[in-house]
Amino acid sequence: MAVGEYKPGLEGVPATQSNISYVDGLTGLLEYRGIRIEDLCKYSSFLETSYLLVFGELPKALQLKEFEHEVVHRRRIKYRIRDMIKCFPDNAHPMDALQTCVSALGMFYPLEDLHDAEYIYQAAIRLLAKVPTMVAAFHMMRQGNDPVMPKDGLGYAANFLYMLNEKVPDPLAAHVFDVCLTLHAEHTVNASTFSALVTASTLTDPYTVLSSAIGTLAGPLHGGANEEVMKMLEEIGSIENVKPFLERKIERKEKIMGFGHRVYKVKDPRAPILQDLAHKLFDQFGHDRYYDIALELEKQATEKLSSKGIYPNVDFYSGLVYKKLGIPLDLFTPIFAIARVPGWLAHWKEQLADNRLFRPTQVYTGLHDITYTPIEAREPS
Repeated sequence: MAVGEYKPGLEGVPATQSNISYVDGLTGLLEYRGIRIEDLCKYSSFLETSYLLVFGELPKALQLKEFEHEVVHRRRIKYRIRDMIKCFPDNAHPMDALQTCVSALGMFYPLEDLHDAEYIYQAAIRLLAKVPTMVAAFHMMRQGNDPVMPKDGLGYAANFLYMLNEKVPDPLAAHVFDVCLTLHAEHTVNASTFSALVTASTLTDPYTVLSSAIGTLAGPLHGGANEEVMKMLEEIGSIENVKPFLERKIERKEKIMGFGHRVYKVKDPRAPILQDLAHKLFDQFGHDRYYDIALELEKQATEKLSSKGIYPNVDFYSGLVYKKLGIPLDLFTPIFAIARVPGWLAHWKEQLADNRLFRPTQVYTGLHDITYTPIEAREPS
């Protein structure tokens, strides 16, 4: 790339050096700290993976036990945060509510020494613990109900599902959800992570950093894509409608939600894992016609688009899994945010270690030497 060359969206332009995660888009490889995502989903848990991402290595048994204990006992949120949520409009999007809550959370824990290991550790614990509680609290309160208090005896994933409806989830449902969180925990320098890096480079507090990332994640081209996939499957309605729908989209050169990726030119390695989880859920809890529509759409789209490197991405199946778990459509993206907290924190911590304020340049396309026209001499509008 030539010096000063403009790249729309900064595509392919290195913005940082990192040892947190690695993606090979040509072979479909995703690693967290060098460990393949398939192994983490099979052997690890979301909280152990969070520790790995934020602190750079797998924890010892005692470290993990203490870490999990800390997260469990920090789940509750300040009553002033709950009172603030009561004032939100009932029709507010949960991502807007979450961004506001995370930003407000920082006021209760003022900025201290950003290079103090204990400050970083405690901030990570608070955010991992409280973000799910905030999402669930808003969901309950917008329905006119009191929030469900966290249940200390439940694991991370099971507790969130419990807070949504005050029912202890089936162990399979809790396991599936935990794997979903692990799959979404980190993915190099995507849009929201870049937003976090830029904000972190100003040396502000971690709550502001995550608030910035949450705002970026909210867009339909990033975290909101899984909501759009479900809307698309509902629009298709039946297997018979897949072919005309797909042909119409291709003819109009319109985006097919859940397909294609800025990095992967093969099938997203997270998609088969989610597909397998969906199989298990549907086998145990009943069939879902939208899954059949999705399978047919993947089959036909792969035949027509694979030569262009367009395959299903992680969003294509995540919405189907969340729907089967009984999670409302507009909570899909907040769940993405819950999962991505450790990834954002890892990049925040890494940025602090060798910080330099982000200050990119631009390619100016405007005019020069324009004469100022006094207002009385301008043409009336």
